[in-house]
Amino acid sequence: MSQQIQFKLEIGSEHAGQRLDRVLSELLPDYSRGRLQAWIKTGEILLNGRVCKPKDKVYGGEQIAMDATLEDCKSFVEPQKIALDVHYEDDSIIVINKPAGLVVHPAAGHADNTLQNALLYSWPDNAAVPRAGIVHRLDKLTSGLMVVAKTLIAHNSLVGQLSNKSVNREYWAIVYGVVTAGGKVDQPIGRHPIDRKKMSINLKGKLAVSYYRVVDRYRSHSLLAVKLETGRTHQIRVHMASIRYPLLGDPVYGGRLRIPKQASEQFTKSLRDFRRQALHARTLGLVHPLSGEQMTFTMEPPEDFTKMKLQLEKDLDEHQS
Repeated sequence: MSQQIQFKLEIGSEHAGQRLDRVLSELLPDYSRGRLQAWIKTGEILLNGRVCKPKDKVYGGEQIAMDATLEDCKSFVEPQKIALDVHYEDDSIIVINKPAGLVVHPAAGHADNTLQNALLYSWPDNAAVPRAGIVHRLDKLTSGLMVVAKTLIAHNSLVGQLSNKSVNREYWAIVYGVVTAGGKVDQPIGRHPIDRKKMSINLKGKLAVSYYRVVDRYRSHSLLAVKLETGRTHQIRVHMASIRYPLLGDPVYGGRLRIPKQASEQFTKSLRDFRRQALHARTLGLVHPLSGEQMTFTMEPPEDFTKMKLQLEKDLDEHQS
């Protein structure tokens, strides 16, 4: 079974001088670059109303019209019965509290047992929506809120909101170091030049902007609220590491484990046992695809994050007395 995907968007001036297929892969991250190239070549994606080529350059202001055929995702992703924590649901969207450890969609090394497999089991009609309605992602070891589209109309609306940066996404992160004040990180992110599984600050990478503010300070750590303006792979993890406040427990960008001086045995054990990046998608704000209502969802961090926060508070109290 196949479905028609139809929507329009305008290319921003920040993409001036780039190839059309590269720009579209950034604006429409739910479709592979290869698939977008195929749709361009078959005329299912038009640039200013005309058939174009993937390598054509854009300069900002161009109108993109998409009327493409998409195969039913059940044809390549199997439904699987996996329990999900549904925070909100209506006829258009589902807001899910993703646990740390759950992969969002199948990829190399994770062929099944993903959020996408779970969605197809619990909401079979989502097979008619690209990637079963997934419009953005969280890393495997990141917990928190994600929105899923239940219809093509909702999908197109949410993709558009993400593209024009109107979706509000705020995360809580526990980082190494005592952060004195909030700030902004405006550094492009691209693939690491040597380790292709990692991302890094890269002048040839994509625009990436994060804002952070201090929620709480501890003896050797800080709890930050980080707001995304863009949504690059590993963005918060890379940006915070770049300003020398890496995330606690981050297995890729966190560096060596740092134990504060005079840390208690219990606190030391808690730090050693926290083996995922201390990152939680706490707040999600969007415009409802049908009603136009501004909606904001909040989910407090899971037990492991909360326990770590309590241990940090206890350590601070012990050394202030």
